Order: sequence, then structure tokens, then C-alpha cells
Amino acid sequence: MYSWEFNALSIVMRNEKNGAMELKVTLIQTNPEWKKKEVNLRRISGLMENQPESDVVLLPEMFSTGFSMDVEELAENMSGMTVTWMMERASALQSVVAGSLIAREAGRFYNRLVWARPDGKLQWYDKHHLFTMGEEHHHYSPGKQRVTVEWKGWKIRLLVCYDLRFPVWARNHDDYDLLVYLANWPTARHQVWKSLLKARALENQCYCAGVNRVGIDGKGISHTGDSAVITPRGDTSWLGDQETSRTFTLNLEELKKFRKKFPVLNDRDRFDIEF
Repeated sequence: MYSWEFNALSIVMRNEKNGAMELKVTLIQTNPEWKKKEVNLRRISGLMENQPESDVVLLPEMFSTGFSMDVEELAENMSGMTVTWMMERASALQSVVAGSLIAREAGRFYNRLVWARPDGKLQWYDKHHLFTMGEEHHHYSPGKQRVTVEWKGWKIRLLVCYDLRFPVWARNHDDYDLLVYLANWPTARHQVWKSLLKARALENQCYCAGVNRVGIDGKGISHTGDSAVITPRGDTSWLGDQETSRTFTLNLEELKKFRKKFPVLNDRDRFDIEF
């Protein structure tokens, strides 16, 4: 017998007869101060202090600076302040710490989602769909590869903010279990954020985690958060509009059983992406 359990801290799917492969995922919904890295990193460290034990900690897009086009001022290499902090926190928490930052590499700038593991290994995904209405494409280079990481028996697809609007880029070819979006998604389009997160979970028959910021940024743009984890059936728990964190426990065995019982992915369209 299987059951969903909802409470203030988590969504838990339990196998009541047998042990199952679970992944604890913590979403930290922040209100970053504009372009103040040290302040933001210190604040997030504080939010991490009392959180439950976790396997993966997710932070919003450009969590240490806010969503800025000031790349020359704020960009770092992979040994810079933010990545170093992520590695230190991953080691201290014995958890993956993942977030997006402004990265400099070979004379180019990337909106880079960094996946910092507690063993010191770094993996990353460079945002592919750049937000043209915010002129992101004038300052950043687009990533060219979809990235799936493996952690504790789970396959996890990494994506950033505006990627959410493009379902082909996120299409599950039965090659991931959890879809992650790290974002700076504004209040004006919060219903789009909520609708598309749920759509991605349902159409890809996967868990979907979306982490968004809250508060007003340095350009006067408001963000209402609404970070969430959504189940393959569409069950959702939203975090609301305050700076907060919450831990969700996901169950891989239940996902596999659901896919076997209702094998939507077997009928998916086959295609290749051309650049």
C-alpha cells in the first residue's frame, strides 16, 4: 500500500511494506540584496543552519547577486567567491548545493547552474534559453548542452528560469527522474510559473522542483516566490511569498511503479535538437 503524506515540511511518498529509495530535497527561497555577494552568502548560510538533513539543497537563479546584466562587475570563475562558498557548504552539510551564478570562461559570460557535491566534485549547466526581453542575450552566451546529473541513484535534469517555457528542451526521453528549475521569475507572470511547473511534471512523468526568489530586486521588479516540488501526478505544495526553506522527501520506487502502471513515456515523440 502506498500513500501521500502532506505536512508543513514535506511531501513524503511511503512504501509501507518495503524500504524505498528516497531523496531529500531542500528548497531555499531567498530575498537577495542587489549585487551584495557577501551579504547574501552569509544570509543563506544562516537559513541553512536549522534545516533538516538533506541530500540536495537548491537555491534560486543568481542567488548571490540578483538577476543582473552587470557581468563585468559581478562575474566569477569557478574558483571565485560563490563557487568556493558552495563547495564549503556542500562539505559541511554533506549534501549537494546547487544554484545559478554569473560565470566567466574563456572571455564569455554564462548564467551557470553549478552542482556542488560534498565530495568536492563540480558539475554545471549553462542556461540555454536567454531572456531576450531582459536583454540577457546581449550579455551572456547560451549553453549548448542539456545536462543530467546522477546522485544517490537518481537522474536529475538541470535547467534555469526561462528554460521553463520551452518544453522540447526539457523533454524526458526516459533519462531523468527529477526536473529542476532555478529561477528569478517575476510576480507579473507568477501564474505562468505555477502552470508550467505543473505541466512539465505531468508531461514528463517526473518530479519537478522549482526554486524562485522573493522580494523586489535592484530594478524594482517584484518576485512572489512560489517555489515548489510537484509530483508526477501533479500534487503540489507551494512555499508562498516569504524568504523560507522547506524539505521534501521524494520516492523513486513509487515513481517507477507509476510509470510502469501508466507508461506515458513509451508513446513520446522521438526527435533530435539542432543548433
